[in-house]
Amino acid sequence: MEIRHLQYITEIVRYNSFTKAADALHITQPTISKMIKNLENELNIELFIRGGKQIKLTDAGKAIHNYAGPILQLFDNLQAEIDDLTYLKKGSIRIGLPPMAGSRFFPGVIKKFQDRYPGITLALVEDGARKVEESVAEGTLDVGVVLWPADPDIFDSFPLVEDRLKVILHPSHPFASREMIGLGELAEERFILFNTEFALHNRIIKECISTGFTPRIVYESSQWDFIGEMVAENLGIAMLPSRICAALHPDKVRSVPLVSPAIPWRLVMVWRREGYLSLATRQWISFTRENFNG
Repeated sequence: MEIRHLQYITEIVRYNSFTKAADALHITQPTISKMIKNLENELNIELFIRGGKQIKLTDAGKAIHNYAGPILQLFDNLQAEIDDLTYLKKGSIRIGLPPMAGSRFFPGVIKKFQDRYPGITLALVEDGARKVEESVAEGTLDVGVVLWPADPDIFDSFPLVEDRLKVILHPSHPFASREMIGLGELAEERFILFNTEFALHNRIIKECISTGFTPRIVYESSQWDFIGEMVAENLGIAMLPSRICAALHPDKVRSVPLVSPAIPWRLVMVWRREGYLSLATRQWISFTRENFNG
């Protein structure tokens, strides 16, 4: 039994005629009669009582007709949902965004995407880049923004933002008026870092050790603006990307370029190389690539 058999039976009952049902279905009367006969042979039952002017169902025919309506409705709903997905009227995307990336670079992009595809739901998860990378690799997120480099054996990616870290200091700090600061000059400072869920945590520690010292970490946070406020209270120094520093109050903190070495802050959009990507997710990837690199 096929869906079309249910459609044929429903239309025959609706029009009380094989001929009118065939016209409504845009097939010939011999074709619909043959299809019904083939179904009766397959099921080894009769569906219609032949003879007389009225079309009458047998008990078996009535049973099939009773189920045909709900089944056909579900089938129509399925086709409609597939069409919605095909034409990007519906769907959902799980996106991982580090707090700095989410707040500074994505509100406008998300607004434009939702204007174009209002039926697509964006489930945004704010977390550190390291945690986002793990979640995309595990498949609990569809796409995510992480720090470059991302493992090319696991991820496909494209670049979003390229920046460098600056040192954030209290205005009273001796280095506050400097044009640049070498990393080695910060060996005796009190460091305020992002917590261990953030890729910058390990990146900064690694660069300090390579320069010849282990940083003295006094506070950790998951929020860049809170880190800025702690520096404003002269609790220590911090390092933030240049574009984020521009959002800090210049009367409360100073930001000075870091050199020797400069520490890059490069954001990339990643998704798994292996595995299924929904049409909505593929469109998000294409849309963000266009907006950031167009």
